[in-house]
Amino acid sequence: MEAHLSAVILLLILCSIDVKAQPAHIKPRYEKFLNQHVDVQMNDQRCSSEMKKRHITEGQTNKCKIFNTFITAQKQELRKVCNGAGQSYKGSARMYVSNQPFPLVTCKLQSGDRYPNCVYSGKSSTRYIVVACDKKWPIHYDGDIIATI
Repeated sequence: MEAHLSAVILLLILCSIDVKAQPAHIKPRYEKFLNQHVDVQMNDQRCSSEMKKRHITEGQTNKCKIFNTFITAQKQELRKVCNGAGQSYKGSARMYVSNQPFPLVTCKLQSGDRYPNCVYSGKSSTRYIVVACDKKWPIHYDGDIIATI
């Protein structure tokens, strides 16, 4: 009887675990995506300071990144693109385009070659976003599409 009770308790514990929890192997890629591309407070005057503060460079080098796009939306809204608020992009199983346009700030390198001497200008726009998703988590910003009215 005691073994049966232990099995029931274990089953209840397993059933209560959130199946939507983020897998461990996705966490670093999701966090990198958030660091490089998400800031609800971003505006076109903050490009240089945010790129420097977040240490956003080209790959694993200290070379200044030529372009970087920030999505000025809550991370929960971006997750929705991978969970029904987006559709497969160009037939890819991992790439999704948002159903709704998002406000963006695109930062463009104006001067400087290596971090921390990178100077950026910013431009605001509203566009559909294209993201790569893994297990319904956005992990890579692939680009954007002009939102036509």
